[in-house]
Amino acid sequence: MKNICELLNIRYPVIQGGMANIATSVLASSVSNAGGLGLIGAGGNDAETVRQEIIKCRKLTDKPFGVNIMLMSPHAKKIAQVVIEEEVSVVTTGAGNPGSYIELWKKAGIKVIPVVASVALARRMERAGADAVIAEGYEAGGHVGELTTMALVPQVVDAVRIPVVAAGGIADKRGVLAAFSLGAKGIQVGTIILSSFECPIHENYKQKILNANDTDTIVTGRSTGAPVRVLKNKMAREYIRLSDKGATLEELERLTLGSLRRAVFDGDVERGSFMAGQISGLIKDKRTIKQIIEDLFLDVDAYKNKLEVM
Repeated sequence: MKNICELLNIRYPVIQGGMANIATSVLASSVSNAGGLGLIGAGGNDAETVRQEIIKCRKLTDKPFGVNIMLMSPHAKKIAQVVIEEEVSVVTTGAGNPGSYIELWKKAGIKVIPVVASVALARRMERAGADAVIAEGYEAGGHVGELTTMALVPQVVDAVRIPVVAAGGIADKRGVLAAFSLGAKGIQVGTIILSSFECPIHENYKQKILNANDTDTIVTGRSTGAPVRVLKNKMAREYIRLSDKGATLEELERLTLGSLRRAVFDGDVERGSFMAGQISGLIKDKRTIKQIIEDLFLDVDAYKNKLEVM
């Protein structure tokens, strides 16, 4: 089994999360230039917008980068063709089953790494031809499953023969060592990237993460079948209150319409949807992406040797 660095031709075994409205060509190229795998987050963008971001990214880095495709997007089918036409190195997927696209992507020489939240989906992706899977735990920001990283990763590792990337709740060397102890071959990070100098989000978003403590995230959307972890604010609390009272899907959607953009671009601390993981409480300062990645991996063996083990 190849490790993630060999599979993706990168220096460090880390993939940047494909965060909608955040993971632009600028962010992706910064991660790739720092030795990880940067991702352009397609989100709800149309195919031509994604194509232009790919073209921009190529001008900013000569290192491998990928595209994350949110399969529930109405533009997913066209974007699936764009990544072939633009000869993208890697595709990660979320919010759906990419099975109908994998054969085409593989024929085009694209590495395919779906995000999974269960053993069953991991096995299905392996049978479909995925090169690896990202096992993302409940601690993560944004859309989440039900299993924690600690429980999910080892079960997925035991169930498949392809490499497993751990995601959710990783922000320092301790998280890296834990992920590899569970059998992962690499990690995916998102929340720690949000606080970087290069991340193109509003300063209010970064400050909410830097000021967060261990209990400052909450999961909305359980009643609709689409749980999302966000930082607590007026809108998130109102969402939970309405949901508990039995509000309809339409009422809840009206409340959250445009809320991610309000967080990312406007920094609306009351009405924005500030997606972030439980690990936010560990993040206390802004760093460059290069510093973040090097802090995760450099001297990790020396750190491991200092640990007391039974």
